[in-house]
Amino acid sequence: MRSIGEMARDSGLGVSALRFYDRAGVLVPDRVDPVSGYRWYAPGQLDEARLLARLRRAGMPLADIRLVLAGWTGADTDLVRQLLRAHLRRLEQGLSDARAEFSALRALLDHRENPMTSLRTGTAVRLSLSGPALAAALDAVRFAAGTDPELPMLGGILFDVEGDALRLVATDRYRMAVARAAADGHDGSRVQVTVPLPLADAMRALLDGEERVRLTVDGDRVTLETGDRQTAGQCLDHDFPDYRRLVRLPAGRRALVDVPAFREAVRTGPVRADEDQDAVGRELTVLRVAEDGSVALAGDGADGRDLVAVNRAFLLDALAAGSGDRLVLEFGAPTAPLAIRRPDDEHTFSLLMPVRLEN
Repeated sequence: MRSIGEMARDSGLGVSALRFYDRAGVLVPDRVDPVSGYRWYAPGQLDEARLLARLRRAGMPLADIRLVLAGWTGADTDLVRQLLRAHLRRLEQGLSDARAEFSALRALLDHRENPMTSLRTGTAVRLSLSGPALAAALDAVRFAAGTDPELPMLGGILFDVEGDALRLVATDRYRMAVARAAADGHDGSRVQVTVPLPLADAMRALLDGEERVRLTVDGDRVTLETGDRQTAGQCLDHDFPDYRRLVRLPAGRRALVDVPAFREAVRTGPVRADEDQDAVGRELTVLRVAEDGSVALAGDGADGRDLVAVNRAFLLDALAAGSGDRLVLEFGAPTAPLAIRRPDDEHTFSLLMPVRLEN
C-alpha cells in the first residue's frame, strides 16, 4: 500500500490533485483510515494514477478522463481509442485556430497606422528628489522585476516621470509593484525610461543618507547623483508595457492585516503544491476572507468560490516590500489579482496574480 505522499511522488500527480480526484470519484483510494483520514492506495492503482497524470498533462476534460480510466483495462478498447482520437483532434484544431489568430495579430502589429508615440525625450530632464523617498520606492518594487531573458523589456524598473512625481514600476507578469516619489524640476511632458536592474541596484546602493539627490534622464542615459558620488548607465532599448491598463481594478473586499503576525502565519502555515507543470516545487498559500473582514489561511482540504491562491514566496516578498506593521489586502474575484496596499499611501502597492486551484 502507498500513502498519498508516496503515490504523489511515484505517479507525477500532486497531493492536492490526488485529493481532488478522490473527491471527484475518479481515483478513489483503496482504503481510508477511519480515525486519521489518511488515504492508502493499492499497488495496482499506481499505473492508473500515472495514466491519469498523462491524460491531465494532455489537457483532457474530466468527463472524458473518467471514461478512459473505466475502459482502459477492458477487453474492448474502441471507446478509449475514440476518446483519445477525439481529444487529439480538438487539440490540433485549437492549435490551428491559435496559429491563425497569432498570424492576424502579427499582421496588425506590422501594419499599425498609428504607432505608439515614444515617451522618451530628446532633451535632458533633471529631477530633484528626497534620497530616502527614492530608496523606499526602489525597495517597494525591486522584488517584482522580471529575469526572463526572453522578455528583456521586463528586466528592469520603469522610471515614469510626469508632473511632480516619479513613479517606479516593475513586473515579471505574475506580480507587479508600483511606487511613487515626489519630484521637483520637471514641468514638461511625460517621460519614461526602463532602468536595467544592475543600474537600479547601483542607484539603491548610493542612497544611504538623508540628503536630496539629482536624477537626470538624457535620451537613453540616466544618471543619479548624491553629494560627490554618482552612478550612470544606458536604459533598456525596449518599451515597457502600459502598466496603467493593468492596475485598473474594481474595488474589492479589504482586510487590514498585522504584517509580522501574518507573515509568520504564511511562512509556517498550510500550503498546496502548484499543479502547473511549469511550476514544479512551488507552493501556494490559499487565503479566505471572512464575513467580518478578517483574512485566514485555508487548509488543504478547504474548497469554495471565496478562496484565493497565490504563490507563497511571492506573497512573502510583497509583504516584506510593503514595509510597516499594517497592510491592506484587497480581494476581488478569485481570478483577479490580489492587491497589497499601504493604508497611508495609495500610490504604493503590489499585485499578485492568483493561481487556479484544481477544485
